Amino acid sequence: MTSTGSRRILKEQEEFNGEEKRILDLLNKGLSRDFPNPQRIGCPGTAILKSIALHKLPLAEADPWLEHFSSCSPCFQEFSEIRKQAAGQRRQTQMWLAVAAMVLLAVAGWMWVRSRPTGQTTAVVVLDLRGRSTARGENPSETTSQPPLEIPRSAKSLNLELPIGSNEGAYDVVLLNPSGAELFRVSATAKLEDHIVVLRANVDLARVSPGSYFLGVRQPGLEWTRFPIRLL
Repeated sequence: MTSTGSRRILKEQEEFNGEEKRILDLLNKGLSRDFPNPQRIGCPGTAILKSIALHKLPLAEADPWLEHFSSCSPCFQEFSEIRKQAAGQRRQTQMWLAVAAMVLLAVAGWMWVRSRPTGQTTAVVVLDLRGRSTARGENPSETTSQPPLEIPRSAKSLNLELPIGSNEGAYDVVLLNPSGAELFRVSATAKLEDHIVVLRANVDLARVSPGSYFLGVRQPGLEWTRFPIRLL
C-alpha cells in the first residue's frame, strides 16, 4: 500500500472517530428532548437514520444530517434507538456465536471420545474355558448348568484358555446362533503359555446382534466343543 493510501485511510479513521465523538457530545447536551419537531420538518427519514447509525453512509453524506440532529430531538431519539437496537442485536449475535462454539466443542469432544481406540479391556477378551462344562456334537440346543460367558461386541481378539488336556496346534473357532447356523469362522493356532494352552483368535463381532450364541472350538476333523456365550 502506498504512503498516500495509508494517509487517506488514517484520515478517514480520524474523521470517523470525530463523528462518534460529536454524537456523544450531542447526547450530553440533551438533544433528545430540547428540540421538539412534531411535524418532522426536514427530517431525513428512517432509512437514512439507520444508514448513519449503522455506519453504512459515507461520512461526507452523513455530515449534513448530523447537523440536523442538533435541532431535531425526534430524529435524535430515533437515531439513538436504532443504535441501541443494533447494539442489542450485536450482543445477541455474540451470545449465539458463543453458544454455537460451545456446542461445536461438545460435539467435537464426543466424536473424539467415540473415535478413540477401544481400551485393552474390551478389545482383548480372555475366556477361561478350563473349568467350563462343554457340549459336543452338532446339536446346539444342548445346554449346560453353567451361566454363559459374556463377550462385548467391541471385542477384537479372544484369548481362549482351552480345557485341560487340549493339544497345541491349529484350531477352528466358530460362532453359532441358537438354531445352529454358522455366523462366522476363523482359524488360529493354540500354543502352550505358562502351562496353559492358549488360543488367540481375531474376531469381528460388531455386526452381530446382542443375544445368546454358542462359541465352537475344534481341531480340524474333530467334533465341535461348544460353550454358551452372551454377546453384550
